[in-house]
Amino acid sequence: MAVYEMTERTTASVPGLVSTYAYGTQALYTTWSRWLGQLGAWLRGEAAFAQLIRFALVGGLSNVGYILLFLALYGGGPQLANLAGSIVSTALANEMHRRLTFHAAGRVRWYTAQLEGGALALAGLAITSGGLAILEVTAPGMGDISEALAVLAITAAVGTMRFLTLRLWVF
Repeated sequence: MAVYEMTERTTASVPGLVSTYAYGTQALYTTWSRWLGQLGAWLRGEAAFAQLIRFALVGGLSNVGYILLFLALYGGGPQLANLAGSIVSTALANEMHRRLTFHAAGRVRWYTAQLEGGALALAGLAITSGGLAILEVTAPGMGDISEALAVLAITAAVGTMRFLTLRLWVF
């Protein structure tokens, strides 16, 4: 008789457990949705840290494009590959920064963003080209992947300078 009572109690509480689990899942989903919505609103805002995160995401995407172009054109030499990759990725990054990172499409014209952002990119190109020239002298046997990684490390340092300059001067 005791076993029967225990089984009856156990099966009687299963619908209650299912209901509690379903409600808990819905509450968790609602909480996460609200939190993600607030995070998304903050990331779209004008706070400096939110802009830095957007800047890094745009920079990361343009660096992926740069690396792909660098590797595709490496057969023509690392300097040519660096130049082409820099021009194409910079033009795309300048436009994404103007529209997405700094929300300046209404304040800064495309030409102005390309000209001023391009000037900053030329400074970055000079630094990365100098870095490649130093690598060619100090480590002549370095391959294309190693050179691309070295350029990315240099570009990260230049990127910090670029964010501050774009935020304070251009946009």
